[in-house]
Amino acid sequence: MNEKKLAKIEPSQTIVKLCQWEELEAELDEMWSFVNNKKEQRWLWHAIDHDTGEILAYVLSGHKDEAFLRLKELLEPFGITQYYTDGWGAYERHIEPALHSVGKRNTQKIERKHLTLRTRIKRLARKTICFSKSIVMHDIVLGLFINRFEFGCPI
Repeated sequence: MNEKKLAKIEPSQTIVKLCQWEELEAELDEMWSFVNNKKEQRWLWHAIDHDTGEILAYVLSGHKDEAFLRLKELLEPFGITQYYTDGWGAYERHIEPALHSVGKRNTQKIERKHLTLRTRIKRLARKTICFSKSIVMHDIVLGLFINRFEFGCPI
């Protein structure tokens, strides 16, 4: 979870939070990669701030509803007022329709982030001989990259 972003949004007093005018909108998407072979898929689920493009939170898991529910738990403290996603079923099953907007128009920043990740991390490129051989190493590489370059955490 992006602790720095959360610290900016979440004020220390409830009264200040009620007076806050800023509404946080988030883009959510999942990106697949694989470990060992293409049958062993691994998914990066992440959410970004719709205005700034900053990653708010991410989960590395399979392509199941449980992964999205874990991501949704991480996003709760941000108080997101609008979610932008593609039409995958987990989003429609677990986000209230009033808070959910489906379509490519509002998910351009997160799709761009996918291209950047695939370019910068060779093991995410679709046609390459470089790939992860274990789930642990795959998750460590992605986690370290996101924590270092997106959250600004020292390694």
